[in-house]
Amino acid sequence: MKGGRSVPDLFDKVGGYTQAKEAMALGIYPYFRALSDSEGTIAHFEGKEVVMIGSNNYLGLTTDLRVRKAAIEAVERYGTSVTGSRFLNGTLELHLELDRRLAKFVGKEAALVFPTGYQTNVGTISALVQKGDYVIVDKDDHASIVDGCFMARGEMKRFRHNDISSLDDVLSKLPADAGKLVVVDGVYSMGGDIAPLPEIVAICKKYNARIMVDDAHGVGVTGNGRGTAAHFGLTDDVDLIMGTFSKSFASIGGFIAGSADVVHYIQHHARSLIFSAALPAGNVAAVLAALDIIETEPAHVESLWDNAEYMRKGFKELGYDTGKSNTPIIPVIIRDDYRTVLAWHALIEEGVYTNPVLPPGVPPNSSLLRTSYMATHQKEHLDRALHAFKLVGDRLDLVHMPASTVPETG
Repeated sequence: MKGGRSVPDLFDKVGGYTQAKEAMALGIYPYFRALSDSEGTIAHFEGKEVVMIGSNNYLGLTTDLRVRKAAIEAVERYGTSVTGSRFLNGTLELHLELDRRLAKFVGKEAALVFPTGYQTNVGTISALVQKGDYVIVDKDDHASIVDGCFMARGEMKRFRHNDISSLDDVLSKLPADAGKLVVVDGVYSMGGDIAPLPEIVAICKKYNARIMVDDAHGVGVTGNGRGTAAHFGLTDDVDLIMGTFSKSFASIGGFIAGSADVVHYIQHHARSLIFSAALPAGNVAAVLAALDIIETEPAHVESLWDNAEYMRKGFKELGYDTGKSNTPIIPVIIRDDYRTVLAWHALIEEGVYTNPVLPPGVPPNSSLLRTSYMATHQKEHLDRALHAFKLVGDRLDLVHMPASTVPETG
């Protein structure tokens, strides 16, 4: 007490946060619950075998024996950690090989590997966007992009999701002589829709703005695996391409690729790279092995897209709303938070694993089940999933709700 009044304590907010505990008490809390097996097409969740359609393991390479062998051999040679940042003692020849291979793969002069995808975005944006500069982001961009903007010394502006007129309006109001970086996702991780890069590139050229594409969910998936810029034939028109290893590349980490001079600058100014231990050799070797497979065996990407189209067609035939998805990420839009969690729980009981996504992960009234597919899914897996969705949809009256797309944030 001070002067007869209670003094606020930093932890006061803790007692007021009850939503998660309430869901736990009801037995429908969906987060931080452990899988007891690998992220293959079939997983084991709390004693139940489930078809996994909630993974980002798009090409199914986390269980590929060649990738596992490469990681094991690297650990046996180099150990489990490099014990330092790439800036000092943490760079191995393996890191440099991966830098070179990734640059060639996405069609850029140079690339730089970071410990995580999150650190890649945070480090790149905060290094490049300085006082007097502007960073312009899509309102549905990943949280790591937004956090990078918060850490940058420049000013952040936002435009409506995939809305070219909104982007034009934002850029038109900025000083002509200011540095400008437009950052978009190549493939949006919740809606599963692809950024309209041809129109975005044209607007950026109009206002002399640089463009960065976060292709975490595009590399290995779109453009025959080489990403969204390659998908549109715009590799030379996109200044920076970012990718991650925790999806198609069966590991963890991230990279930024661009011109040699820009990557050199990021290498010496990205605090998240300089002050973090480098990616362990086993993870680097796994990415190199996955990259070998993607480059030499295009059937993996083809199978992924075949499976995605099969499921998209199946969901539509069942009457589900899948929004504007045109990739292997297919949201099942339910809108109501409680019904979304109930549907997730019911699907688990039917042997299907999905991801419930509620606000702020999506805009209000846009709650959804995020589903995503692998090249290694067999038709029997997909049919089991569709059968479960039919049962749950009928039971919870989900498929009779009015169809719509994910609302734009405005």
